[in-house]
Amino acid sequence: MNRTRVLIVDDEIIMRESLAGWLERDGHEVATAASGEAALSMCAEKRFDIMLLDIKMEGISGLEVLRRVKESDPDVAVVMITAYGSISSAIDAMKNGAFDYLLKPFDPNELGVLIGKIIRHQQQSRENLFLREQHKERTRFENMIGQSEAMQKVFDLICDVAPTDSTVLITGETGTGKGLAARAIHSQGRRAQGPFVVVNCGAIPEHLMESELFGHVKGAFTDAKETRKGRLELAHDGTLFLDEIGEIGMRMQIDLLRVLEDRVFYRVGGTQPLEADFRVIAATNRSLAQAIREGRFREDLFYRLNVVGLALPPLRQRKQDIPLLAEHFLRRFVQETHRTVDRITREAMDEMMLYDWPGNVRELQNAIERAVVVAKSRQVTPRDLPIFRGDGAPAGPRSLAAAEKAHLRQVLEEHQWNIARSARMLEIDRSTLYSKIRRYALKKPA
Repeated sequence: MNRTRVLIVDDEIIMRESLAGWLERDGHEVATAASGEAALSMCAEKRFDIMLLDIKMEGISGLEVLRRVKESDPDVAVVMITAYGSISSAIDAMKNGAFDYLLKPFDPNELGVLIGKIIRHQQQSRENLFLREQHKERTRFENMIGQSEAMQKVFDLICDVAPTDSTVLITGETGTGKGLAARAIHSQGRRAQGPFVVVNCGAIPEHLMESELFGHVKGAFTDAKETRKGRLELAHDGTLFLDEIGEIGMRMQIDLLRVLEDRVFYRVGGTQPLEADFRVIAATNRSLAQAIREGRFREDLFYRLNVVGLALPPLRQRKQDIPLLAEHFLRRFVQETHRTVDRITREAMDEMMLYDWPGNVRELQNAIERAVVVAKSRQVTPRDLPIFRGDGAPAGPRSLAAAEKAHLRQVLEEHQWNIARSARMLEIDRSTLYSKIRRYALKKPA
């Protein structure tokens, strides 16, 4: 079981040591900071569940620390520590996101009760989030995830075509989920209880394709030691999914067209006609129209396959789905790897939103899996992502936000990170500049 992480922020060493001793005896993981500056630096490197924060400190005040911490991590529970004469400040702090406040002096029992209350509140919040996510999962279509308008249209078309036996041609770039869409159509149709037989046309050598599809009789060729059913027979009463259909040769295209028209075929070396009742779904990441123009794909087969066309959008055209997908993959890989990673930082999410994902959803999935494995804390940061370059810029095409990030870094470096001069040069106020620095995770060189 993970221990609760508590950060104590107080400029009085006796107060820090007393609080730390009480909390450590209760089994919590405790860290201390002697100033607001130190606390903010620690929070940038590590996530805490609870913060005990003195209101009055030299340098950055407790109220300013509260504001910055809640801005970067709304889930941390902040308890303000105050003397009796500063109750009004503590109440103001609660209005700005503090969980509660403690009046000096206080005893260990009072502190223990409050910490227990916070832990129960956070557990309940996580359970409620889980229930909301479960409900959200039910609104997703099979294993396909998306709330964008483009994906809603895909879901609607799948719902329309699934109950029929119409042949469907799914198009889309590599990694967009063509296999998931095919399975969704199958599972929503009347053949859902039948087999779902996949033929990866790009992975089967051309000289073996005929035997794979139609089967063969014993002795049909040298290695035919026994009669074997082909994929067409195996798909009877179910769905035949022809993935990467654009890879099959011209001769096989003729044979396949004939089968699709009358559902009658012969095993290799056989003389007995066979029949099979199956639905056909095909998929390709190639332009079949271009292949037809170049004489590499039969136009009549294309029209036979493309009774209903389903085009899956690339991830770069539905970027609003990235947070939903990323959180889904995070939960999945945390469960599979047993890692204690709770969240994706806003800076990491910004990097993912800036990137164009040429490998689409599959690339995003792999990126999150890697991030979960290599993360050094309980949160995914930009440096945990394979798309993050050493200079802080995303590894894909640059957007307006990426250009702004680069410009901010250049101005800050030109003025040796003097915030006042940099803000004047950018014609913005200091608070706006601080906000942008946090948003883009800009770091002052050591």
